[in-house]
Amino acid sequence: MQGAARNFFTLAILYAVGGLMLGLHMSITHDHGQMPVHAHAMVAGWLMSAVFAFFYHLFPVAGQSRLAAAHFWLQGLSGVALIVGLFFLLAGNGGVEPLVAIASIGFFAGVLLFAAIALPAVWRGAAQPERRIPASALQQP
Repeated sequence: MQGAARNFFTLAILYAVGGLMLGLHMSITHDHGQMPVHAHAMVAGWLMSAVFAFFYHLFPVAGQSRLAAAHFWLQGLSGVALIVGLFFLLAGNGGVEPLVAIASIGFFAGVLLFAAIALPAVWRGAAQPERRIPASALQQP
């Protein structure tokens, strides 16, 4: 894995660790007030970033473009801002609501950018050619 695929998979792992730590904290303290943050970290963070990573791994040409780099930074920055802002908003800090709104719009824009990158690649079949092992290599001497 390299480029956008590696970046998104690294981000996915960070989201998973953070989201699971928050989940454990809520479970231990019996305070589930941050459940929406946990859910956003696990689904919007871990799951979506992993899907983006595997797409860019399967379509390496798309992952090497400037649009893929823009997608990573837009999705990454807005996603982290969304999670952090939502955490503080749910903790009672209403002043961060504009940050959450802007981050949400940025995150949605990142998904739209991904659609603009992914759909043409999928429909034109720009995937890496399948690597088959020749039958002769599988035969034992």
